[in-house]
Amino acid sequence: MTIDWEKFGSLFLYDKADPLLFNSTFFLFFFALFLLFYQFFYKKKLTRVLIFTLFSLYFFYKACGIYVGFIVLAAVVDFNLSNWIWKARDKGKRRALLIVSVVINLGLLAFFKYTDLFIQTVNDLGAGKIDLLHLTIPIGISFYTFENLSYTIDVYRRHFKPVNNFWDYLFFLSFFPKLVMGPIVRAADFVPQIRQTIQINREHINRGLFLILGGLFKKVVISDYIYANFVDYIFDDPSRYSGLECLFGVYGYAMVIYCDFSGYSDMAIGMASWMGFRINTNFMTPYQSASITEFWRRWHISLSSWLKDYLYIPLGGNRKGKFRTYLNLMLTMLLGGLWHGASWNFVVWGGLHGLGLTIDKLRMEYFPRAVSKPGSPMKWLGTLWTFHLVCLCWIFFKAESFEDSTTILTQITQNFNAAGFAMMWENYHNVFLIMGLGYLIHFLPQRLDEWLISRFDRITLAGRIALVCIFIWLVVQSKQAEPVMPIYLQF
Repeated sequence: MTIDWEKFGSLFLYDKADPLLFNSTFFLFFFALFLLFYQFFYKKKLTRVLIFTLFSLYFFYKACGIYVGFIVLAAVVDFNLSNWIWKARDKGKRRALLIVSVVINLGLLAFFKYTDLFIQTVNDLGAGKIDLLHLTIPIGISFYTFENLSYTIDVYRRHFKPVNNFWDYLFFLSFFPKLVMGPIVRAADFVPQIRQTIQINREHINRGLFLILGGLFKKVVISDYIYANFVDYIFDDPSRYSGLECLFGVYGYAMVIYCDFSGYSDMAIGMASWMGFRINTNFMTPYQSASITEFWRRWHISLSSWLKDYLYIPLGGNRKGKFRTYLNLMLTMLLGGLWHGASWNFVVWGGLHGLGLTIDKLRMEYFPRAVSKPGSPMKWLGTLWTFHLVCLCWIFFKAESFEDSTTILTQITQNFNAAGFAMMWENYHNVFLIMGLGYLIHFLPQRLDEWLISRFDRITLAGRIALVCIFIWLVVQSKQAEPVMPIYLQF
């Protein structure tokens, strides 16, 4: 048998139609090779930093091609600016350097994400007839831009001393488990780990294995299956479906986006754990929240805490009266919506969440214990209300246009057709069973995860190998014929 060396070599090059992702076959090869090398160099600090960074940059190249250059450029710019900010004694000079960092980072982000929105708005207002640029958004640019900004801002505030070794900074920024889709990692949490002696113990292995397998299950078995076999049809043309189908499509999407994004976050945290690094939890069963405020403490925690520390509080937070507090909440969520993409649908999504947070602030002021008692009827009602408010917002988040969003709402409110449930169940019962499984797992007590992780210690090596093989078989059987791109890949 002859080997097609040209085809074999092409596997190691960037393919726009098949970017390197955690659930791809090539990544299994890539990660296994990396772990093999890692056993020999992880105890040598300088070698660990250099080789890990090169692996990370190659991973990013396989994910986005020449755009890997942007993360190197970002590292060069912010490494130097942060050190100049730290050394500057004049406050005006420090502020000017910080402004340069903010302008460069946000300018690059805005150019790729919002140029076409600006052009389209100008054209819609009749002020011009400018051709859209149709720019491709570099993968991960929103995540590493926010990491850069938090780094230079913390240095400016004297909360964090910048690293004086460029490779350390590039290692932090390009760390491949979190590079493509987060979580957004703070330098203050991660950088001190870089030069520490790595100790990988059974707890790291067990926790990492649990998170990686669980993340794969959520992404491939639950999210991809529900999306490819039901949700995608509904949102592609909602006018073709009854309100009942549209409603279940929204419920399905709520589970799809949670399992998709939290699955990738879990895998990132698990891989980091296997390599002796700690990344903070990014999701904590958010649909169990009894208020929209609690939801944002549990959903995409790294983003919500970033928005709070670097946007909401600098705007004044709750320190300048009630009106400013509500205004700051709205501005923060509107800008958070725009962070997700250049679409007015995202503005509506952010605005609805801002309005929900504002109403919740008022509720907490006048009825502080309304949903605070565990197991109380008000707690359950609060959870039900919060879940449906979040689902309402997901309609605008997912729909391709504002018209599609209103079509879904119109179908649900004016063309519900409850009598069609039997036929819907006949056509999509497998989807609904998987959806039900997803919600069942989600609403299990959080302490169950820790109990399951502790059980790994009692499983023999042969048992673990058998468990992994069974799990991989299940994932392969569930994998869709066409790859389902991660939702947050576009952000």
